[in-house]
Parts: sequence; structure tokens; C-alpha cells
Amino acid sequence: MPQPHFVHYIPIATTIFALGFAYALFKRYHERRSGPHLLWWGAGVLLYGAGTFAESWVTLFGWNEAIFRSWYITGALLGGAPLAQGTVYLIFPRHTATRMAWALMLAVAVAATFVLLTPINTTLVESYRLSGKVMAWQWVRLFSPFINTYAFIFLVGGAVASAIHYRKHTETYHRFIGNVFIAVGALLPGIGGSFTRMGYVEVLYVTEFIGLTLIYTGYRFNIRKSKPLSETVPAEDKAYAG
Repeated sequence: MPQPHFVHYIPIATTIFALGFAYALFKRYHERRSGPHLLWWGAGVLLYGAGTFAESWVTLFGWNEAIFRSWYITGALLGGAPLAQGTVYLIFPRHTATRMAWALMLAVAVAATFVLLTPINTTLVESYRLSGKVMAWQWVRLFSPFINTYAFIFLVGGAVASAIHYRKHTETYHRFIGNVFIAVGALLPGIGGSFTRMGYVEVLYVTEFIGLTLIYTGYRFNIRKSKPLSETVPAEDKAYAG
């Protein structure tokens, strides 16, 4: 029986890191007593950690059907969507963002239902590796690109747009740096996911850890003390200010 490579243990570190990051986001929400974006970001990082927890489980104990299904839902379907939804609450009026959140949750619920129902082709299962190729209904995998496109537009796009704007203001230049970190960090798991489709899940494990580290670094840059945001940039450009 093949044994896990050292790369397969990286998700353990990612999971621990994600728990600490999520705690920091929820704590900040509690301290500010406002900001649905912080709740969505916290939930997003927590789900990110749930996905890497499933990867850790497979490394330590071997492939498990329930763990696989949870991994696909939390990773492939919810990898970046909740984080992106947090940004949506900063970009759009709250009522619009809430409607978009309901639409997102409906799409994820439908996709997750099929992930839970699809038969598993056990002949394709590998003891210490996770891949969507084991699903008998391969068309179910077509849901993830649509949901991940939503995540890309608002998570990566929102960070890039904010970085471009903050670059113009000396007082908030640290947020330009922060949003660059976030944009790159958000891209990496998607790149790793593409390699997973080709059978190289180990690339995903590396990009997940580096990606989350960069997002956290960007978040820390963005919450640094500076002049009141209202004195430096318009209200609609407060994306990722935290």
C-alpha cells in the first residue's frame, strides 16, 4: 500500500492556521459589533480549514467516503465563495449583497446535494489522495467552475480593484500592499485546484497553505492604523479595510 509523502502533511498546518485566522476575524467582528463582511470572511476561512482538515484526515487515516464528500463540498464548492461574499457586502448595498448571498447559497446547496447523492467509483480511489474523478456522476464537477468564477470575480477582483485605488493614497498605501497579498493568495488555491483535476493534488496542498498565509498577511496590512478612511478615500472604496 502506498504511503503518504511529506507534502500530504501540509494540510495539517493549514488547518491549524485557518482556525487561528478565523478566530481573529470573529474576534474583530465581536469587538466592532458590526460588519457582515467579517462574519463571511470568518466563515470562509473556517470552511477553508474544514477542507484542509479533510485532507489531513485522509493523510493520517486513509481515504473515507464521508470525508471525501465533505472535502469536495468545503473545498471545491466553498473554497473561496464565502470570502468573496464578504467583499460583496463591502461593494454593494446590503440588500443587494444579501440577495446575492441567498443566490450563492442556493447554488451551493443544489451542487452539494448532487455531491452527496452521486455514487462513488471505488476502483478509482487512492488511499492517500483525494480527487473528484471518483464521482460516478462526473457532470457534478461542472458546478464548481461556476461557483469559483463568482469567487474569482469578487475575491480576486475586489482585492485588485482596491489595490489600484489605495495605490494613489500615501496614507493608505499599506492597504495597496495588503490587497496585492490578498489577490495573489486568493489565486493560488484556484491554481492548485486546476492541478488537482489533472491528478496532482499535492500541488493544491502547497498552494492552499501559501495562499492562506498571503491572505492573512494582506489582512494584517489592511487593519494597520492609518488616518480615518473617510479622510483619504471614498466610502465605496473601503474593500478589505477590515
